[in-house]
Amino acid sequence: MTSKTFSCCVPLLSWLLLMTLIEASYLYAVSPGEAQSKQSTSPAGLTQQPAAEVRGTWSGTFFSKHSNVEPFTMTVVINPDSRGHLIGSSTLNSDCLKDVRLEVTVTGLKVVLAGSDEEGDNITMRGTVDKTGTLLKASYILNGSASGRCETDNGTGNLAKR
Repeated sequence: MTSKTFSCCVPLLSWLLLMTLIEASYLYAVSPGEAQSKQSTSPAGLTQQPAAEVRGTWSGTFFSKHSNVEPFTMTVVINPDSRGHLIGSSTLNSDCLKDVRLEVTVTGLKVVLAGSDEEGDNITMRGTVDKTGTLLKASYILNGSASGRCETDNGTGNLAKR
């Protein structure tokens, strides 16, 4: 009776061993490039973009959607702070905004720069870095301080990496 029990289990054990070997050979056959591409996909199966490299100096001109508001030029120098977070120090020629310290957030090729000047005027810029990594096309929203000097403005522009 022992030989019958053993003989019926041998095919089952052989099948389990074969499945384990096939699975192991598949895992070891995946190249590092394939493993990397499998890791860089989202749950929906979409490939995620690597984060844009935005450190450095960017400058450009922004144009208001309001015809009575003059365009302004801006230069932003982006570097990590002591905690590793990206920050930008800016110089610009605007009647509504002075030098602004910006917090910089990068998600793939999308970039957000947001901050305020010493008088409480705020600006938020949202844009996308092109595939060359040298041009940031952005829209902005500016909310002026309680002084009423510049209440609200919005528009678009580009920052080019130097």
